[in-house]
Amino acid sequence: MTQSESEHFLLYKHSPLYIGRFAPSPSGDLHFGSLVTALGSYLQARAYQGKWLMRIDDIDPPREVPGSASRILQALEHYGLYWDGEVLYQSQRHEAYRAILEQLLQQGNSYYCTCTRQRIQHLGGFYDGYCQHLHLPAHNAAIRLQQQSPVYSFYDKLQGNITVSAKMAEEDFIIYRKDGLFAYNLVVVIDDNYQDITEIVRGADLIEPTVRQISLYRYLNFKTPDYVHLPLVLNKEGNKLSKQNHAKPIPLDDPRPLLIDALSFLNQPTITGWQDLTTDQLLKQAIVGWNINHVLPQNIINRQFK
Repeated sequence: MTQSESEHFLLYKHSPLYIGRFAPSPSGDLHFGSLVTALGSYLQARAYQGKWLMRIDDIDPPREVPGSASRILQALEHYGLYWDGEVLYQSQRHEAYRAILEQLLQQGNSYYCTCTRQRIQHLGGFYDGYCQHLHLPAHNAAIRLQQQSPVYSFYDKLQGNITVSAKMAEEDFIIYRKDGLFAYNLVVVIDDNYQDITEIVRGADLIEPTVRQISLYRYLNFKTPDYVHLPLVLNKEGNKLSKQNHAKPIPLDDPRPLLIDALSFLNQPTITGWQDLTTDQLLKQAIVGWNINHVLPQNIINRQFK
């Protein structure tokens, strides 16, 4: 091996492997909006010749719809979006979450809080640190992160520089809920670090909480991933297509037309003759043609999908 070949080998060996993920919550079946997000994260990972992992974010049992987790996975497979490795279920990760909560409490980086939503709404929607020095017991209390290193902005590879209000950045936010459930901002950071995620591709509705998650990465000395927030699919009323808005599940018939619709929404090149391609062939062409810079960064597409 020559010196140049050796240097190239070492560079390749030590280059970070791209690892992306899709992490749906089982609060309903996969709809077109979530298919767009899944497809975008899948194509981004495959275009980098990286891994695409699957996680089921089942940390909120009261919101879960029985059987939806398995139906989501079935739908993804039907549309040719196959993931790498085993599916990670957050419901099986409670021990890891408790360990981090205990760490933050012992370090004095979090505290118990009994403030109600009504009180915080009366304050204008942001918590004022009222319980920070009260040394409250754990009974019937939430846990808040004591925000000492607020993150006011971050760079999104699609949306550009994102800046949030000082009140949001500086708020001591909840990491464990009063009802005994782990908060999303806590578990998403723990699990993305656990899975070695290098880039998070998800919907634009999760832009604002990103600053809170970045602050947690720093508290825990985790490496912060890159972020890409894809535009949301809107219904004819201009609202986000979601399970809460009773979006229809994607059909389990010929997946190709809906994949073409999703590619069109993401402003990707038209695949000519797709009707003569298999789903696998269509996706391979989509990977070759994928360009994240072609995706429209704002939610300016308002198209009603069936």
